[in-house]
Formats: sequence, C-alpha cells, structure tokens
Amino acid sequence: MKITLLTVGKMKEKYFKGAIEEYSKRLSRYCKLEIIEVADEKTPDHASMAEEESIKKRESQRLLKYITEQSYVIALAINGDMLDSIELSQKIEKLGVCGVSQIMFVIGGSLGLEEEILKRADCQLSFSKMTFPHQLMRVILLEQIYRAYRIAKNEPYHK
Repeated sequence: MKITLLTVGKMKEKYFKGAIEEYSKRLSRYCKLEIIEVADEKTPDHASMAEEESIKKRESQRLLKYITEQSYVIALAINGDMLDSIELSQKIEKLGVCGVSQIMFVIGGSLGLEEEILKRADCQLSFSKMTFPHQLMRVILLEQIYRAYRIAKNEPYHK
C-alpha cells in the first residue's frame, strides 16, 4: 500500500525532521511512504475572516493538484472522527483488503483545511479537540500509522 502525507508548509525544525526520518525508515518495511509539501501562505496578524478564507482557498488549490480520483483521502480536521490506535489499524487494514492502493492523509496549514478539501475527503480524522502545530501533527500521524501496522501484524509495540 502507498501512504501519502500531503501537507501545507515546509518542515523547518530539525527535531521534527529527525522524527519524521525515523518513522519513515520504520514504515518502509510496511508500506511505500511519500510526503508531499505544498507552499503555505503568510497569515498577517489580525487577519479578517475573509483574508483567512482566502489563504485557506489558495493553500487548498495547491493540495487539490495532488489528490487523484483513486486516492482514499483522510483529512485531518479538529471536528473529524476520533479513533483509537486499534481502530485506525483496522481502518487501514480494511482499506487494503478492499483494494485501496493509496491512502492520502491531508494536513492543512496553520488555519486548517478549506471546506472543498473536507468535502472531497472520504474520511475526516481528529486526534484531539486541542490544536497542535501542523508540523508536529506530521510526527504524531506517522507514529500512529507505524503503530497501526505493528498492531495489524501482531507485533509488539508499547501501549
């Protein structure tokens, strides 16, 4: 299976890059991993709602260029479904059994994802009602995908 992380913004922090490299290496025995970064937009301080929507729209247009018809899209959204690690593992495994060859996880920028992306998504996933930096979410997501594969293979993984 191919797992794609489609994200807004470049990863700048070395400590996040190191974690991403580590989980990418670990995941290589389970799936083909691809990480695609699209440019983010600068958000001015005290931006109006209209400015924020315009920024999200421009970022979403960049994301949509990479989303194919056959991709199973999981958008990370604060109002999405909350799954535990076992449920995520079962979801990924079930998609593979059903013939899905690519799961695309979409992580928005600092303002989140625009409605068009959320509507295109086959599923919306939330990790918490709290807000996390979108760079940190990449690390958390990769760790959970790795954990999901370990669970599916009945391999030990700390709880």
